[in-house]
Amino acid sequence: MIELPVVPQASTADTILKKPNWLRVKLPIGESYKHVRGLVDDHKLHTICESGNCPNMGECWGAGTATFMILGNICTRSCAFCAVATGRPDAVDWDEPQRVAEAINLMKVKHAVITSVDRDELKDGGSIIWYNTIKAVKALNPDTTLETLVPDFRGIEEQIQRIIDAAPEVVSHNMETVERNTRKVRIQAKYHRSLEVLRLLKVGGMRTKTGMMLGIGETKEEVIETMKHLVDVGCDVLTLGQYLQPTKKHLPVLRYVHPDEFAELREIGYELGFDYVESGPLVRSSYHSEMHVVKGYGRNKWQEEKALLATV
Repeated sequence: MIELPVVPQASTADTILKKPNWLRVKLPIGESYKHVRGLVDDHKLHTICESGNCPNMGECWGAGTATFMILGNICTRSCAFCAVATGRPDAVDWDEPQRVAEAINLMKVKHAVITSVDRDELKDGGSIIWYNTIKAVKALNPDTTLETLVPDFRGIEEQIQRIIDAAPEVVSHNMETVERNTRKVRIQAKYHRSLEVLRLLKVGGMRTKTGMMLGIGETKEEVIETMKHLVDVGCDVLTLGQYLQPTKKHLPVLRYVHPDEFAELREIGYELGFDYVESGPLVRSSYHSEMHVVKGYGRNKWQEEKALLATV
């Protein structure tokens, strides 16, 4: 039996910050949203959109897209920011890869995102199901581009290699926060192990991506330091977004970061060398991910913006 640490509850004395108006989101409505929800329910699929309480679910599902979560909806880790349940997962469902592939086919999406819970109790870390899912999606949907948001697989190269061998268009692994905060935010994860995962993926020829949450006690200097570390391991795409507390049992929000600060960090990211930087209060890992596939798109757009400003 794997013994998991208990996520500390936020103190009742914690100051509750009022959400600023730039964090308002629309409720999910519309026929496209209902259609996607129906497919997810009918095929008994898990989505991080629901499990992670994503603020963009209405926009993304309304456009007919979703981020699927494989290997169940119970995680073996207890990250202090995450709304996904922690505990003893169910047995591996070996039919899941085909069901995910069929759902993506029915949704007729041009770009799909797949993520998973951590399955540290499995000898292969879940990497075989990952490989099978990518292959099944590609076989049934040859024109669909695919991003995979993977766990760290405890840094085991054989497991990481399975993702490389399956060859999705983008492989993402989230740093989530700066080095100083990692032990508090990602209790069973390691900062430098995550950097090494991204390095190995890049060496394997993957287009790599990572995401970070802001507003949980990090400093601007620490964010920039992390960005430099990511550039050093060849990371192509960076997403920066505001942390939102899922429940009172999770880490509290310490600060709401203004959109101007996100815009400044986007500028710094491009200057450091990232190929694409997605930065804003409501940005999440898979937000606008269909554009993250295209090499040079973000950087070219940024350069066009700078050229336009220079003429004003």
